[in-house]
Amino acid sequence: MLFDSFYPDLYCYSTYDIDFKALFASGIRGLIFDIDNTLVPHGAPPDERSIALFKELHETGFKCMLLSNNKYKRVSSFAEGVKYTDFICNGGKPGRKGYIRSMEFMGTDRDSTLLIGDQLFTDVWGAKRSGIKSLLVHRIDDREEIQIILKRIPENIILHFYFKDKDITWK
Repeated sequence: MLFDSFYPDLYCYSTYDIDFKALFASGIRGLIFDIDNTLVPHGAPPDERSIALFKELHETGFKCMLLSNNKYKRVSSFAEGVKYTDFICNGGKPGRKGYIRSMEFMGTDRDSTLLIGDQLFTDVWGAKRSGIKSLLVHRIDDREEIQIILKRIPENIILHFYFKDKDITWK
């Protein structure tokens, strides 16, 4: 298909609906997370759900990384709040370098790593370019920076075909 390089491998409406135990059973050991609109609304601090999630993931045996194009202050404070994770700020997504460094930090490889994010042109495409699986989640909040809003227009066209091809209903 025309848009295959932007299609995620998996889709789940919310990060908090993902069956992480099934992912672990399938061999996934490393999780790379986007932060804004994947774990919390854009710019929000860690909340109870995100803190509990990272504790559960740690107890399950996952290694976790936060990979964000945001600056150090935003990413480091979020990582400190959720614990059990390391981070890369100014990650250069969709470039491959941040994804590869994330796997190095976690001690995982392409087959045992999964990216979880809310954007096709940064999160999913970067994972594809790096040879790792991706899981797309619906954005948590519609309030976003203008450059992200503009990217959502062509992204929605691609998602239309993705959901049609996969026979999935976009909520």
